[in-house]
Amino acid sequence: MHKIVLAITGASGSVYAKLALDKLSTIKNQWQELAVVMSENAKEVWRTELGDDSYKNYPATYYSTQDFSAAFASGSGQYNIMIIIPCSMGTMGRIATGVSDSLITRAADVVLKERRNLICVVRDTPYNLIHIRNMETITLAGGIICPATPSFYSRPKTIEEAAATVVDRVLDIAGLDIKTFRWGK
Repeated sequence: MHKIVLAITGASGSVYAKLALDKLSTIKNQWQELAVVMSENAKEVWRTELGDDSYKNYPATYYSTQDFSAAFASGSGQYNIMIIIPCSMGTMGRIATGVSDSLITRAADVVLKERRNLICVVRDTPYNLIHIRNMETITLAGGIICPATPSFYSRPKTIEEAAATVVDRVLDIAGLDIKTFRWGK
């Protein structure tokens, strides 16, 4: 059983976070804890892009970005998966340089030091050299950079279906057993 932290930052791409929460809700038998941390900017972007505050309606425990008493702020909390979706370039930069100024960046630091799964779903494009070097640093530290780049071989017909190709890939990388389109099957 997994203990999962889902962090949502203020980058555009709230649909990815929503679909991740939707999918995780359907596989509750695979996790024992689901913690959600959203930045204030993430809440505003969600309302702007999705037109609601439905992020409050999922079977998760919600934490403030300043709640350093959360179990996953320490390795002893044994959270083994952290997905940052979408991951802003600012958040990625703070993680890459070890700046633990919020619960999101502290949790990422913990996951990396404990050699557990950190997946950063970056959405911004194009990348500048600073972004690329931050991605390299996180990758060398054991994290995974998974750009929010949809695939099209499953022939998605809606924005949500295209975004789901990214979310499904992320959940695969995290080691969760999901039903999704598989190439060649």
